[in-house]
Amino acid sequence: MSVEGAVDEYIALRFRATLAYDGTAYQGFQRQAGDTPTIQGAVEAAIAAVTGQKVTVNGAGRTDTGVHAEGQVIAFDVKWRHSDKALLRALNANLSDDIALQDIAQQPGFHPRFNAVARLYRYEIVVAEHRQPLLRLRAWRLHGALSTDAMERAAALLIGEHDFAAFGQPPQGEITTRTVLQSRWKSYPERFGTRLTYHIEANAFLQHMVRRIVGQLVEVGRGGQTAAQFEEAFLRAELIGGTPLAPPQGLVLEAVRYE
Repeated sequence: MSVEGAVDEYIALRFRATLAYDGTAYQGFQRQAGDTPTIQGAVEAAIAAVTGQKVTVNGAGRTDTGVHAEGQVIAFDVKWRHSDKALLRALNANLSDDIALQDIAQQPGFHPRFNAVARLYRYEIVVAEHRQPLLRLRAWRLHGALSTDAMERAAALLIGEHDFAAFGQPPQGEITTRTVLQSRWKSYPERFGTRLTYHIEANAFLQHMVRRIVGQLVEVGRGGQTAAQFEEAFLRAELIGGTPLAPPQGLVLEAVRYE
């Protein structure tokens, strides 16, 4: 579907949209060189197909390869003489089934990253003896006992303003101080075993910060380290090595908060 017209007489409008995607087939959100599939590249291609205009799409967060989103927020400037709903329908018709805009509206001056006050991520773990094929692209499967009480105690230590250099590097600059607003686990019994969901909300995140935190919290749950040892490594503010990152498929950018 393409909706084109004589748009030269119109000024470019700033559009804000909420974007959901399955990140399995993409090398992260940020556009890369060549034909590397990315979320940003796919959305920009859809906008070009619909409007005939080359634009840059800005996102609230640069999700990694294989990471998903329910509430990524984007913005772009485009000349458009039809309704917002027409643009939404046209863009979704030009996107693959694993990417979809959930809403769209004009918002002059809006920037999804600079205007954001917090971002909320969710990480899913399934504790199951056997593989769960329907969840293999949505969760990290573990087996064996985990101490969820110990994981919860360790997770709570992250709340507040701290130097989070132990868990990642800043995407820009050198500041590694962040403010975590919530860090908690929830446990749900399932027919196959147990589902664990980790929620973390912060004003901003370091690269791989959530996946490194989850990896460390799982080590606490397995008994590989105590909550006190986790806290000691965290407060040392030196990048933790040795423990692999939690795999990307369990991570979802759930929402972005604005004033």
